[in-house]
Amino acid sequence: MSDAYGLECGVRQGGLCSPTLFNLYVDDLIGELSGTRIGCHIDGVCVNNLSYADDMVLLSASVCGLRKLVAKCEEYAGTHGLLYNVLKSQLMVFEARGRRHDILPPVFLNNSELKRVHKFKYLGHVLTPGLKDDEDIERERRALSVRANMLARRFARCTADVKIALFRAYCTSFYTCSLWVRYTQKTFNALRVQYNNAFRVLLGLPRFCSASGMFAEARVNCFFTTMRKKCASLVRRVRSSGNSILTMIASRLDCVYVRHCCDTAYGVKRG
Repeated sequence: MSDAYGLECGVRQGGLCSPTLFNLYVDDLIGELSGTRIGCHIDGVCVNNLSYADDMVLLSASVCGLRKLVAKCEEYAGTHGLLYNVLKSQLMVFEARGRRHDILPPVFLNNSELKRVHKFKYLGHVLTPGLKDDEDIERERRALSVRANMLARRFARCTADVKIALFRAYCTSFYTCSLWVRYTQKTFNALRVQYNNAFRVLLGLPRFCSASGMFAEARVNCFFTTMRKKCASLVRRVRSSGNSILTMIASRLDCVYVRHCCDTAYGVKRG
């Protein structure tokens, strides 16, 4: 009910209200980008921008369309007192059926050319031009190795029950594993071996003991069971979501991610 006043310091870092306030602040930008109808479309649904807090991705099938979307962001930022960080903004070209684009017209943000990269981490998930997941699986394998060694070193004198609880909490997350579709069996097996060895090291078990036997005895999900549960959870959440993009994805029978999750959850193997 008070008079209007301006805030010049932004939202508080880590504040409870900060995400909601920031969402309200950039909601008009998301609406304007979607309203342009420029960029990628799937089944008539405009998917030209994906946003999570201040991490925004612009998607376009052409450089011309991408330039128009970037210009719309620059215009919005200029009228709302914002300034994009060019050093943290990057450009990636996804390969379609193996086609490579070595020469690409420049895309500018704030009169600075965006740097083209061939590997980028978005919300913790490693993306590559060919949409292959080997890089992200390797990231998770290394992270699992670090966590397992830390637990084994700090909690060596704890009881087996405590160690099992720690393993469930810190070694079974596999962040974004439900999105792994295109990968080599060598990379996937390396993560499985790391998972088994992590349990052996933490519990002090022999190196070559049976993996299935040790997990069954401890009543802990094995690697493949963990993957199946993660995939089933993703499919359930996508199908129950009210988001228009996720609803469109769930309704497509040819969606590689949903099909892969369903096959993994039900143990189906395709030739």
